[in-house]
Amino acid sequence: MPLWLFGVMLAATALLILDRILLPGARAYLRRRVNRVIDEVNKRLDIEIRPFQLTRKQALVDQLVFDDRVVAAMKEYAAEKDLPREAVQARVVRYAREIVPSFNAYLYFRLGYSLAKTVGRMLYRVRVGFYDDDQLAEVDPEASVVFVMNHRSNMDYVLVSFLAAERTALSYAVGEWARIWPLQTLIKSMGAFFVRRNSKNPLYRKVLERYVHYATRAGVPQAVFLEGGLSRDGLLREPKQGFLDYMLRDYRPDADRDVVFVPVGINYDRVIEDLSLVRRLDPAAERRSFGFVLRTSLRFGLKTLLMNREKRWLRFGYACVNFGRPLSMSRYCRERGIDLASLDDTARFDEVTRLSHRLMRDIARVVPVLPVALLCDVFVEQRDAWHSELEIKALAARRIDELRELGAPVRLSLGAREAVLERALGMLEGRGLVESRDGLLRAREASLDVLQYYANSIRQWSSRGDTPAE
Repeated sequence: MPLWLFGVMLAATALLILDRILLPGARAYLRRRVNRVIDEVNKRLDIEIRPFQLTRKQALVDQLVFDDRVVAAMKEYAAEKDLPREAVQARVVRYAREIVPSFNAYLYFRLGYSLAKTVGRMLYRVRVGFYDDDQLAEVDPEASVVFVMNHRSNMDYVLVSFLAAERTALSYAVGEWARIWPLQTLIKSMGAFFVRRNSKNPLYRKVLERYVHYATRAGVPQAVFLEGGLSRDGLLREPKQGFLDYMLRDYRPDADRDVVFVPVGINYDRVIEDLSLVRRLDPAAERRSFGFVLRTSLRFGLKTLLMNREKRWLRFGYACVNFGRPLSMSRYCRERGIDLASLDDTARFDEVTRLSHRLMRDIARVVPVLPVALLCDVFVEQRDAWHSELEIKALAARRIDELRELGAPVRLSLGAREAVLERALGMLEGRGLVESRDGLLRAREASLDVLQYYANSIRQWSSRGDTPAE
């Protein structure tokens, strides 16, 4: 037998063994591991992993492509653009594949949870609070739970994911920033779905709408940044209605699964991307190149990793998440006497707009008041005056008392107040945001925009802002 023929036969045999024995065996092994993880976590989760999350991606894609409303939108789009139906359907398939996640419970709870927990606690002193823990624990486990949050930093994804992992597996909507290989594969495996934030394409919006509809109807726990994007000035932004409308446009309170909104307030002593966000407010600022951003990020990451935990905590301070009172849509609709599915588009959108503002007020009430924000509020208010460290702390203590009277979520005990304010003041001095002269302190003129950014995170409780209404 020729040597080359023997080599071909050997390669063919190896491929057959790989295809018929090794790969099926590996898949069966991995499937058992995943099923074991699902059984394990479902025993401890308040809200179990839904069958919808475990459905094969191709099945969900097919469900979207052949959805009656998507098919109608395809026909309308093909007629409007004078395109063949097959070409439009291929476009819909591409949109569906882009949107639909590939949730992997093993990656979510074994890799993602551990990674998020490690990163979150490596950088911050993480604190979590409950406005009313009894009500949160009493949420119907069969309800569709939607965590609605303010958006301070890209760390929000990390922080809330690992804090909520003891209760449920969250599905996020993520923007184009996450569509980078191989990051997109990991993110989709974590249950996130991609969204083109500013797409005006009606066909794409219809596919996205139907996916959100199916996920909500199936009870998939979701996390939604109600503001739609990061706050650049630190203030709470006006709520967006798009996702809420997708979730609720066919909602019937007496027939459908209850949808429960849980307001979540997030705040940080230091937002990692604060300088970049504030810089975007200046239209005259020079645009940073990709190379500059990459070099700066790598240098920042390396420097942070080389610090010990205590130094990192001194540098980044607290990160706090507060969970507020849940809002049941079935109860809300009964109290207002509305059936969203029976309303026309204008009336329904008006109701959704009212709901979004109600939820935004609920979020504003539970955004944590942190030490750095307090001190920044003091320095901004006293921007033209020099004060001693003792006077600054006294002004901050007076502000704490005022906020507590207003019902703000301040979690600073009297005994720890001095030490916490001392550390926060050290953070501001270390970053060069305040200047000193003869033992007196004042806000640095060049840093007022950054100080204002942090002060704005509690502006809703300020005498210069609007106290959240009941």
